[in-house]
Amino acid sequence: MLSSVVKRSVLDLRRSLIFPSISHQLRRFDSTTPNVEDAPNHRVFEGPVEEIESPTSPVTGEPFISKGARLGSSLPPIEQSSYTPLDDSVRTLLPLLRAQSPHYITSLIHARPYLLTAGDTLRLPFQMPGVIPGDVLRLNRASNIGSRDFTLKGAPYVDERLFECRARVMGVEAEPMRVKEKTKRRQRRVKTVRSKHRFTVLKISELKIHLPEGVEM
Repeated sequence: MLSSVVKRSVLDLRRSLIFPSISHQLRRFDSTTPNVEDAPNHRVFEGPVEEIESPTSPVTGEPFISKGARLGSSLPPIEQSSYTPLDDSVRTLLPLLRAQSPHYITSLIHARPYLLTAGDTLRLPFQMPGVIPGDVLRLNRASNIGSRDFTLKGAPYVDERLFECRARVMGVEAEPMRVKEKTKRRQRRVKTVRSKHRFTVLKISELKIHLPEGVEM
């Protein structure tokens, strides 16, 4: 009987020592003010902000708190990349190149060079995605343009304002079905692989060179 009373008193004393400290810690945690510091890589927009009118509450009549403003409306417009001015040698020799025909062009299609002239038919070694027969494509990537006596070389590409090359999609050609048997050493199984590649056919419909006066600076 005495032992149970002693145990109960010891438990009550321990409970009185533990719970006040916990409640004190909780009270200290709730009463502390949050300490917010700016991140080292945080960027702040300091430009003008256009405010948005917030609607009023139908119950209290007070305006709602707006979450922010439209920052995109006050940002400056993105500057377009400007072309480099033409050299004096290009201004002088480009009319001579334009007057001497026929012209040829080394056009790059999917990073592959092709030597072309007006009226040529080009069969690409692949099927070009996203085109159908009848589409007209402008080939604006060329490494050089020339004639019999003059050649305009790019560094690494010719300015697309100086020429205009267009190609028409004629269709898609397919090669005959290829059948190849594959086997491995010390194996009786023979694997048969069939392949049939398709190629896009283009025809150069237009190739002309512009004068320096017509090029927008």
